[in-house]
Amino acid sequence: MNERDVIARLRRIATDPAARGLADDAAVFDNLVITHDSIAEGVHFLPFDPPISVGWKLVAVNLSDLAAKGATPAAALLSFTVSADDEWDSAFLDGVEAACESYDLALIGGDTIALPAGAPRVLGLTAIGRAGERVPSRGGAGAGDALWLFGTVGDSAAGLRQLKLDPKATGLLVDIYRRPVPLLAAGQALAPHATAMMDVSDGLLIDAARLAEASGCSASIDLDRLPLSAAFTSARGNDVAARIAAATGGDDYALLAALPAGFDASILSLPSGTTMARIGQLASSGGARLALTSRGQPVPVPEVLGHEHRGNSASPKADRP
Repeated sequence: MNERDVIARLRRIATDPAARGLADDAAVFDNLVITHDSIAEGVHFLPFDPPISVGWKLVAVNLSDLAAKGATPAAALLSFTVSADDEWDSAFLDGVEAACESYDLALIGGDTIALPAGAPRVLGLTAIGRAGERVPSRGGAGAGDALWLFGTVGDSAAGLRQLKLDPKATGLLVDIYRRPVPLLAAGQALAPHATAMMDVSDGLLIDAARLAEASGCSASIDLDRLPLSAAFTSARGNDVAARIAAATGGDDYALLAALPAGFDASILSLPSGTTMARIGQLASSGGARLALTSRGQPVPVPEVLGHEHRGNSASPKADRP
């Protein structure tokens, strides 16, 4: 089964309104936003990644889901696999502790298990946040809404590529891959205005298609408007192929928001230096779910839009670990 099949099957069980039909990245229960993400060795992090960065990343990717709901971090539960490497385990917990302290996140419990020797590590965290006045879902957007992206795309995938070519690689792109930063303040500022919002974790194109599908719309994206960092363009270039690589690489933890057509996101009180761009718009559903353009001309939509978990296959994408 692939990820979509599993979620479709689970909808028969997850019937409580808090589950939001499993069409979102978080549940909303009694004014709490609750999410759970796991990271697996060989899928979300490399076996030689520093364990302290793995611990940080586990917390950060969960907080990114809270950011996309405009929630304030409150507490977390840790699922930890004990290994035979005490030094690795201790450094990993140092990373968890550093992230919890940085984001004022209280660790209130969890579970520990031991795996057979040589088994890849699988680590999980449940993050709980306090909801704001509005908790935008993936759905809720309408035809004519504009698509805005907050943060850059492509940096993490480019950093991962550098590490696969040279395990000793260093630099900004590697740092971004290993230590993502959840856009919590931006999410809180956007939530009252966004008709739909989600974080970009599996790739901009696949996540934009998911937002459009949940909203009953189609999405068009202008590749020329994608916010790319100077580090990315220096490493990968700035042509259409590079921009598609940035839009499908995943692990970005930017925020994708649908906003009313006349709304100017630049008026919001966002953290200084926040990168933002209006990258496209939504239209009524009736054709392809996703369309791409560059320099005003159509660009073929790639076969692989991003990362999707599949049984017996860690990833369909070559740039995953």
